[in-house]
Amino acid sequence: LEEVVKHPERRVCELPLLDEAERRQVVEEWNATGADYPAKATIHGLFEAQAARTPEAVALEYEGEELSYGELDARANQVARYLVRHGVGPETMVGLCVERGVEMVVATLGILKAGGAYVPLDPEYPASRLAFMLGDTAAPVLLTQAKLRGRLPECSGRVVCLDADWAEIAREERGAPEVKVGARNLAYVIYTSGSTGTPKGTCIEHRSVVRLVKNTNYVDMGPTDRIAQASGVSFDAATFEIWGALLNGARVVGVSRDVALSSREFAEFVRVRGITVMFLTTALFNQMVREAPGAFRTLRYVLFGGEAVDAGAVRAVLRDGPPQRLLHVYGPTEVTTFSSWHPVSELDEAASTVPIGRPIANTRVYVLDARMQPVPVGVPGELYAGGDGLAREYLHQPELTAEKFVPDPFDATPGARLYRTGDLVRWLPGGDIEFLGRIDQQVKL
Repeated sequence: LEEVVKHPERRVCELPLLDEAERRQVVEEWNATGADYPAKATIHGLFEAQAARTPEAVALEYEGEELSYGELDARANQVARYLVRHGVGPETMVGLCVERGVEMVVATLGILKAGGAYVPLDPEYPASRLAFMLGDTAAPVLLTQAKLRGRLPECSGRVVCLDADWAEIAREERGAPEVKVGARNLAYVIYTSGSTGTPKGTCIEHRSVVRLVKNTNYVDMGPTDRIAQASGVSFDAATFEIWGALLNGARVVGVSRDVALSSREFAEFVRVRGITVMFLTTALFNQMVREAPGAFRTLRYVLFGGEAVDAGAVRAVLRDGPPQRLLHVYGPTEVTTFSSWHPVSELDEAASTVPIGRPIANTRVYVLDARMQPVPVGVPGELYAGGDGLAREYLHQPELTAEKFVPDPFDATPGARLYRTGDLVRWLPGGDIEFLGRIDQQVKL
């Protein structure tokens, strides 16, 4: 009403619904997430520092095969030198089509050490999709395994089998190559389905990954942790699993696809292997709650997210034996895995959902109307996300990039942008965000 009197010439839709104190709360106070972290470091640089501190500590454990930090560093260096010798350098995209295991992590780290960016290719994808991704990235090198070679489409780049060609790679020196790479260089390109059905490559820089796992506010991982790696490398949850472990001195413990899809086997695996940190998609979380009650009680952290919550499953976990911390997390690939989090310690019997919470460290989230103006607490709006986790672009899709990554009206930093998630949400009175649905008619399977 004050604004009507001040500006009677304005259209009703242009009148703000927030006074200054309310606007400051939703724009600034609830987004005060700045925290010190190694923002100028690279993923492999932080790993190398960790390997130098604890070379004998176990870094990887996959189905009985173990690799120490020192040995992982040395093998990755050999891969890196081999790649550099074949033309890989900063901003070069390298295809990676391997099964979960030690070779996958060695190759991923080797690509980064060469200055390149890895492009995960799921061997289960149809050949036409793999061909599109290889063509879109123009990858000069594709790293794979001999048993997968027959599934792959023809590509213009060099195909290297990490197992069959290892004798040649192993002739390289075990020291790191001298390659100049910075925090704003490309680290990986992950393809998401895209609403049109054409895959789109989301380009993520080193800084975004470092912000996800170092000195953050939602988890605290260290050398005593064993982090389950249950996601395929083409799913961005693997970013949290692998680099969350290796940049904090923890152990990556691989979970085979068959075990991950059998709740009772997975629960036994967690117990026997001493897993302390685990991320699950909401669907897998719900399945484990139904079929393996009490499976999470020995863990320090269980993170779940990716789709609408089943409040009944959450209540069952809290009743049957919760982990030390149960976290509901949210985040599109375009903001590097997680954007917000909510610790769940209790849930009212009448509650039908669980909030997606508040932004993680060095991340900002806003609930805006169609004119990109902040809406009051309780009013639905579209969720926009920004901060150091924001993707650079969609590869070779400038129009789509401009449509989805828009100028940030709340940040004076030159070039600051926000990602339009397309998700309908609202602020709750305490500062948490609640997911309501999509703003369009998109159906996700």
